[in-house]
Amino acid sequence: MTILDSIILGIIQGLTEFLPVSSSGHLIIARHFLGIQTMDGLAFDAVLQLATILAVGLYFWRDILGLVKSFFKLITRKVMVGKEATLFWAIFIGTIPAIIFGLLFEKSMDTIFRNIHLVALTLVLGSILMFFAEKYAKQNKHLTIEKGFMAGLFQTLALLPGVSRSGATISGGLFLGFTREEATRFSFLLSFPIILGSGLKKLLDLYQAQELVVLGPSLWIASFFAFAVGLGAIHFLITYLKKHTLYAFVVYRLLLVVVLLALF
Repeated sequence: MTILDSIILGIIQGLTEFLPVSSSGHLIIARHFLGIQTMDGLAFDAVLQLATILAVGLYFWRDILGLVKSFFKLITRKVMVGKEATLFWAIFIGTIPAIIFGLLFEKSMDTIFRNIHLVALTLVLGSILMFFAEKYAKQNKHLTIEKGFMAGLFQTLALLPGVSRSGATISGGLFLGFTREEATRFSFLLSFPIILGSGLKKLLDLYQAQELVVLGPSLWIASFFAFAVGLGAIHFLITYLKKHTLYAFVVYRLLLVVVLLALF
């Protein structure tokens, strides 16, 4: 992998991790066109996700700090009340499905799930989900712990490259009655613990397998660009969805499928 390859992958990760177009799907497509073969593609991508999730931590630092304080209240047996308690338990409960399904299908995600034809199919399925979420969204309800769990079930769809974590969870939020702004904010916060944990685990795996020596420079360069571009992508999506729908991303995804089918 050249330095230019690393920069390209980092920029793609930063842009597509938060926009509802699927970062994993775009990384698979980019690798195919660039002819990039890494020793462990899933681990490399997970570490890039770690870089972008740090951008979430910076952008939503007040919310993340509040969740950390809530955690310490929990372990010190202090009482959490109101919105603080709801947000903490919604994210805690909502993270459980992704952990379970991630552990069950980890090997499959690094093999049979990582191919162009599956990405094309899941891009279509994700587009259908987003279309109906917009079409039938009520946007008249607020976050509850139960709705946090339901949004977590939607997040498990992101295990399939091409679906998009943000696309799935924002769509889930719309189905559950959230406003687009609330659904987007909760989508980012819900993704924080699972991506942070997955990225740290994969980073440790690479270290123990001594693959960081080989991937090191490429990985750090790609991570820097993923972090920097990711910050801009977060701000853009939150601003954009205050006044616009998800339909533009649905159209983009379907056009991408047409291109893929024409080429492959």
